[in-house]
Amino acid sequence: MRVPISVIGTLVFPTLSLLFFVVPQPAIAQDAEYATQAVISMSVFSVMVGNLFSFGLGIAENRSKPWDPYLRTLPAPGIVRVLGHIFSTGLMSLVALVPLLIVGGLLTAATATPAQLVFGLLAVAVASLPFALLGICIGYAMSMKAAIAVIQVTFFALAFGGGLFLPPILFPDWLNAISQFLPSRMARDFVIWAVEGGELAPLTWIGLLVWVFGLLAIALVLFRRDEGRRYR
Repeated sequence: MRVPISVIGTLVFPTLSLLFFVVPQPAIAQDAEYATQAVISMSVFSVMVGNLFSFGLGIAENRSKPWDPYLRTLPAPGIVRVLGHIFSTGLMSLVALVPLLIVGGLLTAATATPAQLVFGLLAVAVASLPFALLGICIGYAMSMKAAIAVIQVTFFALAFGGGLFLPPILFPDWLNAISQFLPSRMARDFVIWAVEGGELAPLTWIGLLVWVFGLLAIALVLFRRDEGRRYR
């Protein structure tokens, strides 16, 4: 919040993506099911980009400042720092959903009951965890310049491969098979299930758990490694 332009970018970028990719296409924007899934995909894209950049760049930048060494002197384990990042910086990614949902509700045929909206927001919060942890891993593993390049490549690959820009139904078989193992595809399918109901494939929820706990373990290892390299 101390850098307003960064907040504006986080709020505007996902909404512009919806305006450019979904609203101009009547076949999608005017069909309730397709429009709802498109808004969900853009919501997942929003939290993914917000978390990758906020965590990845934010942590990489903080590691080069005097404040970070001071925090290392406090009597708190690494898990506290990791969870602190998730519950503070991660909230900004959820705030970015507000203009996105408003535009989706006004300019497309997307629909959701209040209960579906609540379940969807909770599902987005859960589905954002792999991206937050991935950003933390990048932040603790790389310098700021390296993190920028890696994040840009990562979020484009996850966005397209996870069906956030192009519906998976249009994927060739080989791409669809790979897509199902990506956290972005799992997040998309999980939030769609939370909003629209139906059957949730075991690969989706099991895969999300594997990504979350796997990346959490890696984040803690990288935190301890960074601590050992610079402060011991």
